[in-house]
Amino acid sequence: MRKSTTTSKSTTTAPIATSTTTTSTTTSSGTTSVSITTSRTTSTASSVTTTSAAPTSTTSSVITESTTTSKTATTSTSTSTSAITVIPQWTMTGNMNVARKFHTASILTNGKVLVIGGYNGNSLNNTELYDPSTGIWKTTASMSTERQEHTASVVTNENVLVAGGIKDGLFLNTAALYNPSADSWTVTGSMHGLRGAHTATILRNGKVLINGGDSGDGFLNTAELYDPSTEIWMPVGDMNYKRVDHATSLLTDGKVLVAGGLYRGPLNSAELYDPSIGIWTTTGSMSDARQCSTLSTLINGKVLVAGGFNGSYLTSAELYDPSTGNWTTTGSMNFARRCHTASLLANGKVLVTGGYNGVYISNTELYDPSTEIWTSIGNMNIAREHHTASILTNGIL
Repeated sequence: MRKSTTTSKSTTTAPIATSTTTTSTTTSSGTTSVSITTSRTTSTASSVTTTSAAPTSTTSSVITESTTTSKTATTSTSTSTSAITVIPQWTMTGNMNVARKFHTASILTNGKVLVIGGYNGNSLNNTELYDPSTGIWKTTASMSTERQEHTASVVTNENVLVAGGIKDGLFLNTAALYNPSADSWTVTGSMHGLRGAHTATILRNGKVLINGGDSGDGFLNTAELYDPSTEIWMPVGDMNYKRVDHATSLLTDGKVLVAGGLYRGPLNSAELYDPSIGIWTTTGSMSDARQCSTLSTLINGKVLVAGGFNGSYLTSAELYDPSTGNWTTTGSMNFARRCHTASLLANGKVLVTGGYNGVYISNTELYDPSTEIWTSIGNMNIAREHHTASILTNGIL
């Protein structure tokens, strides 16, 4: 297994199912009345588009309408509720112009998706833009440097910051900004250290926190902060553990949780970065060591970690409670997987797609925080690992 693997996290929205309430009223006139009961159910189709040639998932349900006429001698009103069972289905959308993995995908404010770099036998500098309204990918301006296993963050004025990565085996400290309006790249300040397979988190103040990864000479515990207003990187406190293949998530209180990863073996440790003081502190450890897992901050503020690898491919999942600093086990996934994606939907559920467990996985499943149960919801048309998943501005994934 490749030691330098990153997993992207998305936290946005997408409705899965709807239900409607219908009311039937019986009206009497004299000794005879006509009762007309009309029941109508509709659902809003939602679809899922995964970048990195990931297909679009479309869920739909049948619209039905019925009318009943009967004779009666009384007047009554009744209300009935009918629920729709939605069976998700994945359908293909337009293909990217260049096949790739170890790339990034960023949602722009205009709703389009920018895919940057990656690997397809060589490191790539190619970028392309997906338009959800047409389902078509368009090639955009290329970076000056090829890179894979980098990070991309949407910063001030919709610019996209790309940092670090690997160019055909060489680790990078360079960074660049993409301007969607001008379709152009400009060089910005370089990081203090070489790194790839790291993570990036946009803080509440708009700055970007980079941490961990691989320098080519060893795994890193260092962290840096990028200020979009000055385009300067500043070193901040070191993590307590060196780690690569780790996961990060922004908590509701503005702190950053880092969990798991790899250093002399898979890690179960976790730590918190406090932007107000620039320091990392250890917090409770997970029950399972895991690398290449995902972290998702739920609507209730708890954090879900799912899957990963620790010598075995994992189905297990755990919940972190920031108020106690402790992890508790929750329902296990139906499929073991590493290097998958996890996306927080508008209804508070978490959608996990793809990954690897000895074979590439097409399965997708949904975690419901209210029941702590995972439900398989259909397979993608193409199995995939090291892909990306992006929730669009219209709620489609």
